[in-house]
Amino acid sequence: MKTQELMDTARAMVADDKGLLAMDESTPTCDKRFAKLGIPRTVEARRAYRELIVTTPGLGESISGAILYDETIRQQKKDGTSFVKAITDAGIIPGIKVDTGAKDMAGHPGEKITEGLDGLRDRLAEYSRMGARFAKWRAVIAVGEGIPSRAAIEANAQALARYAALCQEAGLVPVVEPEVLMDGEHTLERCGEVTEEVLRTVFNQLYTQRVTLEGMILKPNMVLPGLTCPKQEAVDEVADATVRCLLRAVPAAVPGIAFLSGGQPSELASARLNAMNVRFRSRLPWALAFSYARAIQQPALEIWRGDAAQVLAAQQALYHRAQCNRAARRGEYSAAMDAGGVNQQKRA
Repeated sequence: MKTQELMDTARAMVADDKGLLAMDESTPTCDKRFAKLGIPRTVEARRAYRELIVTTPGLGESISGAILYDETIRQQKKDGTSFVKAITDAGIIPGIKVDTGAKDMAGHPGEKITEGLDGLRDRLAEYSRMGARFAKWRAVIAVGEGIPSRAAIEANAQALARYAALCQEAGLVPVVEPEVLMDGEHTLERCGEVTEEVLRTVFNQLYTQRVTLEGMILKPNMVLPGLTCPKQEAVDEVADATVRCLLRAVPAAVPGIAFLSGGQPSELASARLNAMNVRFRSRLPWALAFSYARAIQQPALEIWRGDAAQVLAAQQALYHRAQCNRAARRGEYSAAMDAGGVNQQKRA
C-alpha cells in the first residue's frame, strides 16, 4: 500500500476550497431522471450528457474530483478522447463508484445492505489501470419505527470498511459514504442520534480493518429533519447540529468531509454548507467540502433536456452551481449569487 500517495490524493480532493462532483448515477437512476424531462433513455443520450459535464469550461476551478459510473469511465467524447483523459486534462481527479447497489436486507424489513464486495479486488485493479485514483461506496440507513437496527448499521459499516481496505490496497482513496436518509418524519434530533451512532460504528470498523484514516474521505449526510417532519429547522440550526455530531464521531486524522446532497434543493445545500464554514471553519480538524450530484447537476439537466443547442447554457448553469459551492466552502455564499443568475456569477 502506497500510504503517502493515498494521503496526498485525499488532501488534494479537498484542497483549495474545491469539492467533488458526483456523476456516478447508475443507468436506471440516470434513465429515471431523463424520463422526467423527456430525454431519450439511450446510451448515446447518457454519453452526450456526460460529455456536456466533463467539457464544461472552467469546471476544474471548483471541482477537485469527479465520481464516475462503470459505463461512464469507459465512454469517450465525440472526438474519441476518453472521459478520464478529458477530466484529468481539466485538472480534475477521476474516481469511480464501485458498489453494486443497496438491496433488501434479509430478516430486516425496510432496511438495506449494500452489495458489491465479491470480485471487488479485481475491479479496483482494472479501474486503477484505467486512471481512477479514488473510489466510492454508498450505504443507506433508513430512519423509522424501530429502525435502523443494530444489525443493519453493523453490516453496512463492516462492508464500508472492507471496501475501504481493498481500495487502499489497490492504491485508491476510499470515499466512505454512510447515508442516513432524509425520507420520513423523524426530527433533527433523531437524525443526529442515528448519524452519530452510524459514524461511530463505521469508524470502529475502519480501525478493525486497518484503514489509514489520513488516506480516505468521509461522505456523510448533513443532520436534517425528515422531509415530512412538521418542524424544519433553519440553516444555522442544521449547521450547528451537523458539526456537533461530526465532532463527536469523526477522528481528526480524516483530512476531509465531503457532504452528499441527498436530494436537498441546490440553493439550500449550498446555504447549509456555507453556514457550517462561516460558523466553524477555523475550529475544525478536517475540511468541510461537498460531493454533490443533483445539487450541482439538476439545473443544467433541466436546461439541456437532450437539446444540443442548449449545451452552452447548461454548462454555464453547471459552472455556476459548482462555483456557488466553492464559495460555500469559503463561507462566502449568499442567496444573491443565485438571485443574480449565471451571468453575474464571478469567475473565481
